[in-house]
Amino acid sequence: MTDSFRPVFPLVTMVLLVTSTAVLAQWNGEIVAWGRNGEGQCTVPSPNSGFIAVAAGKMHSLGLKADGSIVCWGNNQYGQCVVPSPNEGFLAIGAGSNHSLGVREDGSVEVWGRNDYGQCEVPSPNSGFEAVCGGWGHSLGLKVDGSIVAWGAGGPGQTGYGHYGQSIVPEPNSDFVAVSAGEIHSLGLKADGSIMAWGDNSDGQCETPSPNSDFSMVAAGKAHSLGLKQDGSILAWGYNAWGQCNVPEPNSGFIAVAGAYHSLGLKEDGSILAWGLNDYGQCIVPEPNDGFNAVAAGAYHSLGLRGWTSIEGEASAAVQPDALLITSVFPNPAASICFVSYQSPSLSSVTLEVYDTAGRLVRTQSLGNSPAGQHTIAWDGRDSRGAELGSGVYFIRLRGAEQQASAKVVLVR
Repeated sequence: MTDSFRPVFPLVTMVLLVTSTAVLAQWNGEIVAWGRNGEGQCTVPSPNSGFIAVAAGKMHSLGLKADGSIVCWGNNQYGQCVVPSPNEGFLAIGAGSNHSLGVREDGSVEVWGRNDYGQCEVPSPNSGFEAVCGGWGHSLGLKVDGSIVAWGAGGPGQTGYGHYGQSIVPEPNSDFVAVSAGEIHSLGLKADGSIMAWGDNSDGQCETPSPNSDFSMVAAGKAHSLGLKQDGSILAWGYNAWGQCNVPEPNSGFIAVAGAYHSLGLKEDGSILAWGLNDYGQCIVPEPNDGFNAVAAGAYHSLGLRGWTSIEGEASAAVQPDALLITSVFPNPAASICFVSYQSPSLSSVTLEVYDTAGRLVRTQSLGNSPAGQHTIAWDGRDSRGAELGSGVYFIRLRGAEQQASAKVVLVR
């Protein structure tokens, strides 16, 4: 039921961009919420800062903080807003209709909230996960090895509303780089840019339009599906009673998508477009509609994460980061070049390392001395010899004198 920083000029190789002392870029991490607020799902708890990811359930919301903690707010009828202890060390979040999910640093998944179909019971072994999402009564977890684990409604032998097979991943269950869960259908993005869909197909939400290729992101709404193409356009299919499949023109320049009863598209200029059901104003993006780098769609509300704030003047202790931190990787998945933004706590020599899923070091490069503040580098998707790396999951690590930071990037060739 997604992070970006885009320079205004193209880069064709690894480049270090040093922020000047006249203008500093600080990671603010503010969440903007709009639409239905009857359960407080749009009332972001204070302090509204330091967020790095967002997720939206039916009537509740989640935000992941840079310190690894999760903040939940909104409907809590089933305990979906009560984060399991210890509330620390989380790397990723997801939300189902009435349950919540988080991936811990050790690759295990925590799930809490409504559990009438076992959607909170992670199958063993609970390890090796890197992404999670939830539907009405089922959950999906993407493993580092490219396989998907599904549990809850839609498993073998289930009847009633949960019998659509949304928890039965089609074979071959491999080479997946992203997942998304609709109400009772599921989507998986393959490393080759194709989409696999399964579960309820009563409205054609599992029938990916041809050509099924060149996709870089997927999002599942209640009964419709969205696919972001590598050229920045969006395809939408399935239930369309409210126009949630009618992408506004110009259909270009998109970098992220989300869906529920309505659809959201994040543009490369940091603005958000929304279309579909609008009974509660969930498609009316608040002003200023700029500076966003992630979106999430609940049943009747919308979330946008605004991250970058320009601060005029010389560097000061108040805006200096206290840890080496990767603040964004964009685009992700990437077709070739991706931009990695990070903050450095002090003047330090920084080295870039890229690893594949087997743990092999495929790229290493010194980035020189990074002064305290925000920086952006561009990785061209090549190894240390200059050869193009194949489609798949890679791990970027930045090493400083005493600290390191890591992030995942997906290449889709």
